[in-house]
Formats: sequence, structure tokens, C-alpha cells
Amino acid sequence: VKYYLFAYNVLSTIGWAYILIFTIIHVFDLDGKSTSITSSSSTASSTLGRLFSSIPFIKSTQKFNTVGGLEARLHPLLVPVYRRAATTFGRIGATTAWVQSCALLEVVHVLLGWVRSPLQTTAMQVSSRLFLVWGIVEQFASVRSNPLYTSMVFAWSLTEVIRYSFYACNLLGYEPSELLYLRYTTFYVLYPLGASSEAFLIYATLPSTSPIPSWSSWIMGMWTPTDYIRATLFLIWWPGLYIMYTHMVKQRRKVFGSGRTSTAKKTD
Repeated sequence: VKYYLFAYNVLSTIGWAYILIFTIIHVFDLDGKSTSITSSSSTASSTLGRLFSSIPFIKSTQKFNTVGGLEARLHPLLVPVYRRAATTFGRIGATTAWVQSCALLEVVHVLLGWVRSPLQTTAMQVSSRLFLVWGIVEQFASVRSNPLYTSMVFAWSLTEVIRYSFYACNLLGYEPSELLYLRYTTFYVLYPLGASSEAFLIYATLPSTSPIPSWSSWIMGMWTPTDYIRATLFLIWWPGLYIMYTHMVKQRRKVFGSGRTSTAKKTD
């Protein structure tokens, strides 16, 4: 079992490292193959505009309501980066879906008692990501051209490269202090970045004609049952982020607060 888990973590590290590297290469056009395009029909700026316009007493300004509003306010040097961020899916979308799908094995590992990770936390994280890659990204073309997809994948891949490499070293009885620190520190930024990108990508799939559900939107057919489900998920995504975030804070305190520098077994 130990050798299998080591192989699983090494292969997972390689898979996510591939995604991370090519995300960076694509966004910054390091290989000269990235294609710059104009803003898509559903971008980060339009998503924020719809969100703000749905809040009572808050009127979004024209700079957020227009598709190219945010792009127009960027520094000229950042515009190509922003545009390439809208095409990242074409470079690593399929790979991300399959690599993330392999994480189903982690639930199996917990059920078999091979690792001591909490089942609820593991199932929550794996199922939420599978919903994103197969239920959102694969089903909605506008999401695949949304720059928020890039920020989500970047947060995922960097987190997983650190996590899986940490576990692989742990199985060998070796825990580099640098990896230990990164494992229990980078989540402060990467978890909010990834989870908020996920939530707003879900929000971007809701009917743009009626950002808030009502009886009229139901009667007029603006919202379907699946729209209401995604809207509900958008709302509960934030408590879910809080649960995962506080879980990692507790784990960090357990590792560093008690003066421990080694965790012999995987516990999160």
C-alpha cells in the first residue's frame, strides 16, 4: 500500500505540475504559441457587473457592466495577459479535467483506511472540483473563456503540487521544512483565490436576463430548475470555503503551534 500511495502522489504531483507550468507558459506567452483574443461574451468583469447589479441599493457602473470594461482600465502591458487568460482552457482544459478526476481515488483511500484524512472534508473537496470541471466548465462554453478559469486552475495546481509532493516525501519518512511551511501557509491566499473563482464561475452560468430569481423569472421561463440548483450552490460555496479554510487553520496550529516539525502520517 505504501508503494502504491507513493506512486499515486508522485504521479499526481507530475500531473498538476504540468498544468501549472503550461498555465504560466500560456498566460505569459513564454513559448510564443498563445493566441491573444478579445474579451469573450462572459468574462470576469461582466460576472462582477452582474453580481453588483443584483445587490439592492448598489448600482454597478458602466466600467463593470460592459464586457470590455475591466480590460479597458488595465495597463496596456496587462491587456494581452488578460486576453490570454481567457483562452487557457484551450491549452490545459482537458488535462485538468482528467487529472482532477483521478482525485476520486482519494475518497477510496480514506474508505479503505489507507490514509487518515477526514472523509467529509475529502469528499467535499473532491466532489466540488468534479462538479466544476464536469458540471460547469465542460457544460458552458462561456465559462471556458472566462479569465476566472485561469485563476481557479492556477490556485488548484499550485496547491496540489505542494500537497502531493509533501505527501510523497512524507511516505518516505522525509519532510522538507520548506514544503512543510508551504503546505500550511500558501492556503491563506490560494484557498480564497480558488474558491472565489469557482463561485463566480458558477454565478456566470446563471441567466443574465434575471440575476436574482423571482416568481416572474420562473413564470417567464428565465430560470430552469438547474439554474436554481446552481444558484443555491453559489450561495453555499462561501460557507464551504469557511469550513475548508478553518480546517486548514486548525491543521496549521496543530503542526506549528505545538512546536511539531514532523507529521508522520497524512492527516488532512
